[in-house]
Amino acid sequence: MPYGRRRAAADGVDAHIERSRAVLDRQFIAGPGGYAAALAWARQEAGEAGLAWAIEGTRHYGLGLARYLTAAGEHAGEIDASKHAGKRRNGKSDALDAVRAAREMLARPVAAQMRAAGDREALRLLMCDRDNAVASAKTARTLLTSVIVTAPATVREQLRHLSRDRRATVCASLTSPPGADRQTRVLYQTLARLGQRITTLARTAADLQKQISALVEDMTPGLVAAEAGLGALTAAQLLLSYSHHGRIRSEAAFGMLPGTAPVPVSSGRTDRHRLNRLGDRQLNRALQVIAVARMRSHPPTQA
Repeated sequence: MPYGRRRAAADGVDAHIERSRAVLDRQFIAGPGGYAAALAWARQEAGEAGLAWAIEGTRHYGLGLARYLTAAGEHAGEIDASKHAGKRRNGKSDALDAVRAAREMLARPVAAQMRAAGDREALRLLMCDRDNAVASAKTARTLLTSVIVTAPATVREQLRHLSRDRRATVCASLTSPPGADRQTRVLYQTLARLGQRITTLARTAADLQKQISALVEDMTPGLVAAEAGLGALTAAQLLLSYSHHGRIRSEAAFGMLPGTAPVPVSSGRTDRHRLNRLGDRQLNRALQVIAVARMRSHPPTQA
């Protein structure tokens, strides 16, 4: 099937982009009209029995369908794509993915809930924007270092010993010497553009972090000040993953969410566990940052 289609199934949904597909190979257009048709069809098939929707991709292509179903009073559960990202013994198709999603939801004691919208979604967008600015600035700094390494000795000695931020600021204001040849002109233009790009991205990231801090304080007043080792960015990641009251049913479930809880791999007389390398890795990273910060200056954690 060409890339760019959305497939869905009543009960089990495998979401992509443009079209929705239901069990029995029924297809629906992705959009309010198609969602309404899929819901009407599923209700007709189910009769008086209740419906539960297992939707893969509720944070991406499946979000529109999940929101529509939730607004219609339906129970929409979240199914992770990572569970079947590896080898497939039975192959792959729209119908197989939909059935797999439905079976996986039936096998779970408690279906995962969708993450909330509103302020949480605003926080997610700010975090995504900042992460992109930071990553782009890092790429530009790496390129700037590479350009400096291959620059003439006079330019290299002028810039190599400066701090990272100072180097970008100096490069942003560079101009080519009068009468320079083409290679030298292009070199100075490249250094100036990279320096300007880095400083602009750094300012953008700083501005976004201020907005993130303000939003975190609005959502959970006093959280950052009350908890040792917790900064605005780590608090924001906790809020993004936790989402809303009722989504995480227990402390053990929260331990499984970022993969911090070990996975049992016991067999026979062997009783052991292994590291869990799945789960929400951004939340896992945030917890590690908090733990490292507490180990430096938080006496209860050190003890």
